[in-house]
Amino acid sequence: MEKRSWLLIFVILGNIGLFFGQNKLALKQKPNVIIVITDDQGKGDLACEGNPYIKTPNIDAFYSQAVRFTNYHVSTTCAPTRGSLMSGRHCNRVNVFHTINGRSILFEDEVILPQIFAQNGYTNAMFGKWHLGDNYPYRPEDRGFHEVLRLGGGGIGQGPDYWGNDYFDDTYWHNGVTEKYNGYCTDVFFSEALGFIEKNKDNPFFCYISTNAPHSPYNVPEKYIDMYPVDEYQGIHPRALRFYGMITNIDENFKKLEDKLDDLGIADNTILIYTSDNGTAAGRSVYNAGLRGGKGSQYDGGHRVPLYIRWPDGQLTGGKDIDHLVAHYDLLPTFVDLLGLDFNPIKELDGKSLKPLLVNENPEWENRILYMDTQREQNLIKYRKYTVMDDNWRLVDGNKLYDMRIDLGQENNVIKDYPEVASRMSVGYEKWWKSFVDEEVNQKYAYIKVGSEKENPSRISAHDMIVGKYASSWHQDGARVPEQSSGKWKIEFVEDGEYTISLRRFPRESNLAINATFPAQEKAIILDKTSPASVKSDMKKAFLYVANISKTLDIKKGADEVTFKGKIPAGKYDMEAQLIDELGRVYPANYVYIEKK
Repeated sequence: MEKRSWLLIFVILGNIGLFFGQNKLALKQKPNVIIVITDDQGKGDLACEGNPYIKTPNIDAFYSQAVRFTNYHVSTTCAPTRGSLMSGRHCNRVNVFHTINGRSILFEDEVILPQIFAQNGYTNAMFGKWHLGDNYPYRPEDRGFHEVLRLGGGGIGQGPDYWGNDYFDDTYWHNGVTEKYNGYCTDVFFSEALGFIEKNKDNPFFCYISTNAPHSPYNVPEKYIDMYPVDEYQGIHPRALRFYGMITNIDENFKKLEDKLDDLGIADNTILIYTSDNGTAAGRSVYNAGLRGGKGSQYDGGHRVPLYIRWPDGQLTGGKDIDHLVAHYDLLPTFVDLLGLDFNPIKELDGKSLKPLLVNENPEWENRILYMDTQREQNLIKYRKYTVMDDNWRLVDGNKLYDMRIDLGQENNVIKDYPEVASRMSVGYEKWWKSFVDEEVNQKYAYIKVGSEKENPSRISAHDMIVGKYASSWHQDGARVPEQSSGKWKIEFVEDGEYTISLRRFPRESNLAINATFPAQEKAIILDKTSPASVKSDMKKAFLYVANISKTLDIKKGADEVTFKGKIPAGKYDMEAQLIDELGRVYPANYVYIEKK
């Protein structure tokens, strides 16, 4: 009897070991996911898409091995695309219909891609450009990423970024703490990503490599400038050649990524994606894959970009083209469906799983109607720079219709010949827009939360200040050469308490006084030129209005900041923070530090 009992125990233990072994194997068999998304690279900015000038041999090789979506659409600018990709919803719904102005901050209550992956056992990391919020609770480390290395704002040199970054040997935020890195920005982001991949090779991971290249100001190592000598590329603007050099650098880093996956033996079970965030910025006048328009345009050249996917273990290989109309917000539901992730959306998704197109030879697929627009305003505006799309047609701004089967370049308006098509698509637009009205999108804001243990002090920049008209205060150049403007931030104090609020023209890491001036030819980071001589500022007063504080203080000679103190009750408030010169002209405090004591 005792012998039988021991035998039974051995059988049970063996079955338990088999069970856990099988489940561990299943966990290992879950594919890794890597998304490489570049910034401002259009469909025509690759040799594999027909560009005769650019050098991209490694991405070209990947193109020949991947499934290619030839009719893939994103938003027309940076942050909106990222908002849709992460949420599976149109950017207009999620407060990301601009790149600045408080309208590039992804609503906190949106459940996004890294959170879904994390809930399904993945370890997540991002490297590079986030552009969906620089303060708690909107940072990537607040939204499901376990490892984060990022720049500030929408590009190196913008207001939220570390002061003085210029693409080389910059300082970035590593898991919320500033850290200096040696090397060119794209090289750094890929190198750190490869380290993460190697460390997590034995478990499923999601790696989001979001380069800020080839975004302006087109700073690139000399090696890549030399690859495109001006005298050998007659008629091509030097700026476009530097733009191409940045892409060639990305191409070389992409090869390093592929080599790492091969060396680790995980390439076959890794879903590797290459894509971009909007149409071309600097390549439109050189080669644009037959498309009309570039970054910011409602024409296809503004939002039709590459999407290449390879997953050998999932039979997603072989250079297959998929010509159906698809969009960035389709990626989230595709991952959920393709990988069997546990996710029940609370909010209705705009996206649709692309799994049938990926795995079936002859899938049933409806002729969808999709919508893109370029808002870039404080609030959504109906009929602003929009396109209505299906597989065959584009209705642009309601009065131009193009047959994409014979007019890829959108040159011939045929609305008079096909009024029924235009009418059908117009009806779709009206229903689509009504959904934003019903959701009261214009009445909602993303409030930066201060006084939390997650971020204290909070470093807030004028990049997220809500202004009535465009102002340069979103960028570091707007601090160097101040421009009159004013606006407000949406701030939530999460707890009652004593707070200090310090107003600055320059961030603390700059060690610059409020009234500092600059040499006439100091480099301007984003404008790709030299700045004009800085007008002597002579800021005299600082004004703060928030909660129960409405106060003006003098700016002392040589002061780098002016600090206000007060007991502030928890709640949501509008905040105004201003610097005022000797003539009474008002400028924003480009940086505001809020700390709970």
